Amino acid sequence: MSGKDEEFREYVAARGPALLRMAYQLTGQPADAEDLLQAALTKTYLAWERINDRASLDGYVRRAMVNINISWWRRRRLEEYPSEELPETPSRDGPTPGEIHELLEEAINRLPVRQRTAIVLRYYEDMTEPEIARVLGISIGTVKSTVSRAMAKLRGDLVVVEPCRPDARPHVSMGREPV
Repeated sequence: MSGKDEEFREYVAARGPALLRMAYQLTGQPADAEDLLQAALTKTYLAWERINDRASLDGYVRRAMVNINISWWRRRRLEEYPSEELPETPSRDGPTPGEIHELLEEAINRLPVRQRTAIVLRYYEDMTEPEIARVLGISIGTVKSTVSRAMAKLRGDLVVVEPCRPDARPHVSMGREPV
């Protein structure tokens, strides 16, 4: 295995989970996110020798994901045609994963700026507490308490309501519902 291959493998092992979360944010679907990340990493591998600044690799992969996703979106748009008849919609008891994602995004956006930043860096960018402390210029203890308070607020905003029927799906709602 060449040095290039080993260096690329180490990069993917270290940054893959965070990049996959970014891909999921772009696509909203786990399978599409995996495909998008794979395509972006392929482009990155092919350009590996031309990327001199290794610190900018994440930016390169993210830009590739955005460009590829736009390309795919445009291509899909051309394949969809309007119809006179609407398809039957299946009945469901709870929100779809996309609706849950939207509720979570809304709840995160309602957090104060420092809490929102700490949550995004911790869970979307997969940074450690010391890394977050360094980026935000605060102590590790402040990072821990900020993340803890933000998670408590999110738990309060997003309530999973268990259905009465055992065959029904649970659903997530905003705020607390009466019991």
